[in-house]
Amino acid sequence: MYLTGYVEARELAASLGVDGSTIRRDLDALAKAGHLQRTHGGARVAPGATDLPYAVKERERLPMKESIGKAAAALVEDGSSVMLDSGSTVYRVAANLRGRRELTVVVNDLRIAQLVADYPGVRLLVGGGELLASNYALVGDRAAEFMRELRVDWTFLGADAIDLRTGITNTNTLEVPLKRAMLAVARHTVVVADSSKFGRRALVSVAAIDEVDRIITDDELPADVAAEYGERLQLVPVARALVAS
Repeated sequence: MYLTGYVEARELAASLGVDGSTIRRDLDALAKAGHLQRTHGGARVAPGATDLPYAVKERERLPMKESIGKAAAALVEDGSSVMLDSGSTVYRVAANLRGRRELTVVVNDLRIAQLVADYPGVRLLVGGGELLASNYALVGDRAAEFMRELRVDWTFLGADAIDLRTGITNTNTLEVPLKRAMLAVARHTVVVADSSKFGRRALVSVAAIDEVDRIITDDELPADVAAEYGERLQLVPVARALVAS
């Protein structure tokens, strides 16, 4: 249970030999302090609280990420140049670019590079750098400099946390210069993040909200929160059948 980022209250009670009501009170207190996020019957690691392993991130909220990825990829026309950040939601953007013609795709994520490498008719550029094992990103001064030398139509950026006041933030400081470079060289900038990332703050700032053109998230974001972001925010519906499965 601990490797998935989610735990059930009854499992904790059984393993610790305490009453279920005690566990629920403790989980509620930890959630109030921002250390975790309460769910029905248990809890999960709070987004932005830690840099979770990629294997955990790619399974979490997959229907939401797929819907976001599909909506983001729909913005890209044949013949465009696209810069893709690392991360599991951006991976879904890349997956939905399959079938586009004459794209130039720039990546710094080895998993995304491997995926796109099989696309016919796509020119793939991979920035060099040091491997960040937690998410397969290539980072460092050399990687950022490579991105700064390019000019692209689209940049799709992931985010660990999004807050109206603190903007887009990230848990890992090593990725931030690269993310900023990616934003600086694109005609159109889009942040893709599921709704659990909103209203939270991570360690280091990437960009203010008004520094990006569009933010795409799923329609589980509360309406009052979504309204604060104005026309910059795009909500996409999630297939409820996928969520239920």
